[in-house]
Amino acid sequence: MYSETEDLIRALAENAESVCRAYLPAGRREGSYWIVGDLQNNPGRSLFVRLTGPTSGPGARGKWQDAAVGLHGDLLDIIRERTGISRFPDLLTEARAHLGRPQPVLPDAPVPKKAKAPGGTPAAASRLFAASMPIAGTLADTYLRSRGLTQGGRLSALGFHPKCWHRDEGQTRSLPRPALIAAVTDGAGALQGVHRTWLAPDGQGKARVETQRRAMGHLLGNAVRLIPHDDILVIGEGIETMLSLVEAVPGLPVWAALSSGHLGAVLLPKEVQRLYIAIDRDPAGRSAAERLSARATEVGIAVRVLEPRLGDFNDDLRANGKEAMRQHLACQIGPEERHRLSG
Repeated sequence: MYSETEDLIRALAENAESVCRAYLPAGRREGSYWIVGDLQNNPGRSLFVRLTGPTSGPGARGKWQDAAVGLHGDLLDIIRERTGISRFPDLLTEARAHLGRPQPVLPDAPVPKKAKAPGGTPAAASRLFAASMPIAGTLADTYLRSRGLTQGGRLSALGFHPKCWHRDEGQTRSLPRPALIAAVTDGAGALQGVHRTWLAPDGQGKARVETQRRAMGHLLGNAVRLIPHDDILVIGEGIETMLSLVEAVPGLPVWAALSSGHLGAVLLPKEVQRLYIAIDRDPAGRSAAERLSARATEVGIAVRVLEPRLGDFNDDLRANGKEAMRQHLACQIGPEERHRLSG
């Protein structure tokens, strides 16, 4: 069956070099590859895009891989990351525009409305976070406390929005739902995205919807900086997981990368001398920790892995309490950080 998406991906692959020159201009062609540092268009040699090869299968043109973080994909992924476009129809519109193809004309199309600012961009993420309120006393605070987390109300990286639009895949109408909002920032402190967790009407758990969490903006390399780093940094996946470490050891600088894929790709500050990776006990979490550990070790950062007793550290906190969790962590952190356990 004909698929316009497949046709666009094929056409982008046939014009792979022009796509790279437009969306990854910091790179350059070397033989059959376009070489660049990463998806953020930084200079370097970690990410390569195949410019020649078959149309499908192993070695297909238009495919890319970032050897430093273990990510790979096609040219649509590159366009999505570089433009911040999150809606798939809008992504296809961007691809058509790059290829010089006409946009489809819908029959009986309504009179076009004034164009809205694009969603999924850092600017849209900034607007959403600016419209949020501090979480102390809100449903977001209720939600976190239901997970044994009492420190969220004092963290500027977290906010609450009482009517954050939500739509599951296949639905035609968005509905406003309360949501916990987390700011995703870069090394300079600039907001690059947000993470949304939609909540139940009473705050006692997440909303009963298919998609309970969703992020927008530029996430790769960035993180939710719950507590600023100093010469050490503790980083893991989920917000609740990392807030559990704050609960047990308030003196630890803590970031949340939001997923195992993003954990392996976080850009580490130059000031960090010791890195603690708080893993989830699953294959994806361990693999991400290995990638991040290898990158940190290459630049001279000492690495230790913090491992929970159960599935993640929030499971530990709720099952055993923060004192037992603190004692469990005391066996894993280095002697330089032992003084922080009394915080």
